[in-house]
Amino acid sequence: MEGVINHHMRQALTSVGGYDACVTEFLRITDQRLPSRVFKRLSPELAQQGQTTSGVPVILQLLGSDLEMMAANAHKAVQLGAPAIDINFGCPSKFVNRKMGGSILLREPERVHAIVAAVRKAVDAAIPVTAKMRLGYEDDMLALDNALAIEAAGATELTVHARTKIEGYTPPARWEALAPLREALIIPLIANGDIRSLDDYRRCVAASGCVDVMLGRGALNDPSLARQIKQYKPGDTIVPMDWCDITSLILVTSEQMEQEYLKKHVLMRIKQWLGMLRRDHQKGQQVFDEIRRMKILEDVKGVLRKGK
Repeated sequence: MEGVINHHMRQALTSVGGYDACVTEFLRITDQRLPSRVFKRLSPELAQQGQTTSGVPVILQLLGSDLEMMAANAHKAVQLGAPAIDINFGCPSKFVNRKMGGSILLREPERVHAIVAAVRKAVDAAIPVTAKMRLGYEDDMLALDNALAIEAAGATELTVHARTKIEGYTPPARWEALAPLREALIIPLIANGDIRSLDDYRRCVAASGCVDVMLGRGALNDPSLARQIKQYKPGDTIVPMDWCDITSLILVTSEQMEQEYLKKHVLMRIKQWLGMLRRDHQKGQQVFDEIRRMKILEDVKGVLRKGK
């Protein structure tokens, strides 16, 4: 989730619990070998054995179509400590697609296979190579072809966002379209798209048959969602994180970001997070309405402290 999940957010969310792994924002690969500082800026967790402070592995994601450079940069990332490499075939951005990256590659399963195979060959066999895709570009006619191409190229697991590029993020995600892919693949298939609550998770599992899911914006709508899913057993009542604890998490994350970023950047990030939280939290809507026009970070933090 470019522009949404950075290392501070990964640290905050994994501190709540429930995650088996995280994936970085994508690193766009063009025609050059990137210097170490670029990888370290994207994933500071490389300095701590490729994990968040809670011990959750952070997979480094690459996006691109140049076979040689995808392979070379994947190798570099692993040398620097990345515990796994993920390849992005899902990004729907028009700019990215014009540069032959992301979901536009799903028009060419042979090319998808070649990219995954090049990365797989470039890194040690013990390093997982994963991929994320959508159901397709214009339609889902090549969904199975792309999934099988990714598996045949040596990927260890595949995540599928249950929409095409053209469908964007328009609800609903078509979880049922994942079932034929899951049945055809040997490697694990991870479901993604519109999983914003425990009930969404249950319905996704029922429709797709997938055991595992990847959270996107739902993780920010409810910071305890991964923990709820991890703890869930049929018949159990799971209590979500309360607003007081969410507020504390936001304040701690803000203080951490202030050590690295300008206050105006931190302000933007906190407003962005509160904008997502208002979807599922009445208190979140009230707080967002109060802070949305504020231009000073300390004023926003004062509102958050007051709301605790």
